[in-house]
Amino acid sequence: MSCFIKKISYSTIKILHTHIVPSGVKNIRLQNYAPTVFYEYIPSNSGIKKAIKKGLFTVNGEIATTATWIQSKQVINLIEGIPKPQKVFQMPLTIVYEDDFLAVIQKPAGITVSGNAFKTISNALAYNLTKSTQLDALFTPTAVHRLDNQTSGLLLIAKTKSAQVALGNQFKNNTIQKTYHAIAIGKVIKNLSIKTPIAHKSAVTHIETIASEKSLKYQEISLLKIHPKTGRTHQIRIHLSSIGHPIVGDKLYTKNTVKLYKEKGLFLCATNLVFTHPKTLKEISLAIKLPHKFTAFINREKKRWITYNS
Repeated sequence: MSCFIKKISYSTIKILHTHIVPSGVKNIRLQNYAPTVFYEYIPSNSGIKKAIKKGLFTVNGEIATTATWIQSKQVINLIEGIPKPQKVFQMPLTIVYEDDFLAVIQKPAGITVSGNAFKTISNALAYNLTKSTQLDALFTPTAVHRLDNQTSGLLLIAKTKSAQVALGNQFKNNTIQKTYHAIAIGKVIKNLSIKTPIAHKSAVTHIETIASEKSLKYQEISLLKIHPKTGRTHQIRIHLSSIGHPIVGDKLYTKNTVKLYKEKGLFLCATNLVFTHPKTLKEISLAIKLPHKFTAFINREKKRWITYNS
């Protein structure tokens, strides 16, 4: 009994790669055979399986399934799927780095990276970035990590499937170095390491105090340079709040006894990013300046303190 679903018309389908099964191949299913042949296009077994289920593999002109058996002289094609219409949010973004494989953009505060809403970073990427010319180019550029809605700063974007997988593995293995700057309430001790678990998982955050200033509203504020060694959700915000120094503007992790500064949102920014380029294997190190709102807020608090106590 045939295990194929249906015939397709090649006049409307783009073939990404064709493979003719050599002599001697038998007793192997497509989902086990394809990873050894199509690795350049889909560099993971799970990716191959998903592509088969989406109908992106044909054998002798028929759409294959995970139950398809491979035999000598068969013609296997990897075809391009039909993408859903892309929502394009025409919001200009600052591009810090871009090539044919990836990009790094500067995310503004107040915009969600992805989700069901229209006004997201994901929907703005196609408007700002050049589409990759690589064979495994993604239909749309895709963020490989997230920043909270109110957090600004460097966001790493994959433009090809292989870059997405490689960069995702770097995040999973904690080999990507991220540096943040934040303004916290109170005077924070220098060279502080916080290792409090988050959601029963290990979490490590190293903190360096850059400067502390007097503040009429908070008594003191601290400009911090932060190096998270793990990537738990809200890790920096939770860790700083746990030691009694929540980030200025943090509505979620600030105790009710502290009046919030709501005018400029959360004072947390991803300022440095170091990673290995998935194609060249060279180290890429990127940095942006401290947001103007940080320095403006510190100078304003310092001036108000001096004026009130003079």
